[in-house]
Amino acid sequence: MVLVTGAALTPFNRRKDGSSFRDWAADAFAQAIAMANIERRDIDYLVVASESDFFSLQLNPASVLASDLGLLGTAAIRVEGGGASGQLAVHTATQVIMSGLSRHAAVIGFDPCASQLPAQTVKSLYGFSFDGWTEGMTGVSASVLYALSIQRFMARTGATDLDLAEITINNRNNACSNPNAHLPLRHTVGDFENSQMIASPYRKLHCSPLSDGAAALVLSHPDATPEARNGAPQIIGIGAAFDHVHLGARRDPGKFFGKTRAMQRACDMAGLKPADIGLAEIYDAYAGAQLQGLEALGLSQDVVADQRKGRFHPDGALPVNLSGGLLGQGAPAGAIGVAQTATCALALEGAYHAPLQPGAAIPYALADTHGGIATNNAVTILAAGGRA
Repeated sequence: MVLVTGAALTPFNRRKDGSSFRDWAADAFAQAIAMANIERRDIDYLVVASESDFFSLQLNPASVLASDLGLLGTAAIRVEGGGASGQLAVHTATQVIMSGLSRHAAVIGFDPCASQLPAQTVKSLYGFSFDGWTEGMTGVSASVLYALSIQRFMARTGATDLDLAEITINNRNNACSNPNAHLPLRHTVGDFENSQMIASPYRKLHCSPLSDGAAALVLSHPDATPEARNGAPQIIGIGAAFDHVHLGARRDPGKFFGKTRAMQRACDMAGLKPADIGLAEIYDAYAGAQLQGLEALGLSQDVVADQRKGRFHPDGALPVNLSGGLLGQGAPAGAIGVAQTATCALALEGAYHAPLQPGAAIPYALADTHGGIATNNAVTILAAGGRA
């Protein structure tokens, strides 16, 4: 196991104050180090997650951040896996600690997705995160591909436009109690009828925003942890798996098969079943992706029925996206998976935002991220301190 001894994130929003990813990374790192109760010199490994150099205009950001943060002599690498970059960075640091190569590793995820480039340019760049030949150069957008996938899911399961609206409403309601959230909004079902159609069935309100921000973790080997942090949450399972880049190559474009495989691997490592999970942060770049993800992860046997019964609400049996998810908290690509893991760790420790902190103790939580249309999938399972 690996301990999450520090966890922090900056607000996710559109920055108009002249700050840069270097400022946001420094802020999140300083908070995570303080929580871990260690010094900068104790960090011996830095893993940086950033999806695109076009967003930051910085090649080799790991070296730049290591220099900014005063981590002279520390091993520093950058991890990139599309929207899964942050979660894959968490996996990399976990593996480094488990191998014995690191005692305290810092993970920093960031991306200036909102303020660096015009929105239309970002949309075009995201097309190149699929197959640059068949999607990027032809102008096929992420919205169109997600829409094609959810259409198949809805035809199979009976999910409706109302279900998609309710997911957005719930997640953004959660964001209203999260001071770091980009879109803390109170929607009504009627708002969706007037929302711009992007790619049927997705309207603008069903889509996550482009966001700026950073998140940071300190992961520690149990033998290197100060006594005051021995009760820290633990990473006990990680799993990753990819699926065909092209939806047409999959036997069912509406199912996230790679996510199922990633979950199986994480559960095998943790010695758990999906039913053991009591809290989940699910990748919801588009509202329907939350339903598709919950199904693929095995967290529901009838995801549409469970959605309608409120099982995934904050007071439900399985709270999902207490942070607000990508829809509410926001989506700076490289920071997403790091922030999800931080949210799970803080909630397990009883240290999350008070209005969102679960009232009952939760033994296990899950952070789920993907790049593409669930093409590159990464899952992390955490346990409350003392569980493993």
